[in-house]
This record gives sequence, C-alpha cells and structure tokens, in this order.
Amino acid sequence: MPSNKNMQGGKAFGLLKEQQRQKLEEINKEYLEDQKYRDEEGLAEKLESLKNKYAEFDLNDEGEIEMMGLKRMMEKLGVPKTHLELKKMIVEVTGGSSNTINYRDFVKMMLGKRSAVLKLVLLFEDKANSTPCKPDGPPPKRDITSLP
Repeated sequence: MPSNKNMQGGKAFGLLKEQQRQKLEEINKEYLEDQKYRDEEGLAEKLESLKNKYAEFDLNDEGEIEMMGLKRMMEKLGVPKTHLELKKMIVEVTGGSSNTINYRDFVKMMLGKRSAVLKLVLLFEDKANSTPCKPDGPPPKRDITSLP
C-alpha cells in the first residue's frame, strides 16, 4: 500500500474531505451534548444537514467558509450579493471577530434565535427544495375529451 505522501489528487482530496467531515462530526457531538440545545427538535438531523451544507461550500478545505465560498453559496441559491454585502453577512455571523465563517459560528447562527440574512436565505432554500413543484413520475394519461 503506498504511503500518504504519494497519493494522487483524487485520493488525497477524498481523505481530506473525510478528515474534515470527522472534525465537523466532533463539533456536532458537542452540540448534541450541550444543555442549551437539548430541547431543539430534530437536532441530530439538523446538524447532519448543516454539516453537509457547510462542507459543500468550504472551498479551501480548511474548515472555514471564506468570502468566495459564501459568494458561491449565495449565487447557487439564486441570491447573488456584492462583496460589501458578503462582508456584512460575515461580520453579522462572526460578530466581527474573523473574515471567515467557521463551523461553530455557522451552527450557532442556524440554531440561534437571531435572524441573520444568511440564515434566512438558507432556510428559504430548504423550504423551496422540500416542496416539489412538479408531481413525481410520468404525467397522467389524457384522452381527447379532457383537452380544453
């Protein structure tokens, strides 16, 4: 078996992503054990969803969402923002302590009572994705008499 130093890009990337998910899972366990969030309904499912969403937009794979990751997230959600608006969102989430959003700040924002712009956009996306507009499967058979 080759050593980790000689891994190809795909294997190294997969290993890096797995390590990142393990770190996020450890933080999720902290939230599950925290008294403050005990009465949160469906906490384990929410944390799993937040972990997946966070990992998707952590572009530099350093465990933090920077401005470009946030920009990509907002564009994917269909709500493009200017750099100034993105900076304001980051300051709102982190309290001005950082230029990036770490996972703890992200979870606090999503589980907290404050209504940050980013939280509202992400919640809106979840609601939009959870209710399918089109019925599943092929359209029902129609005959000539049912046409207008």
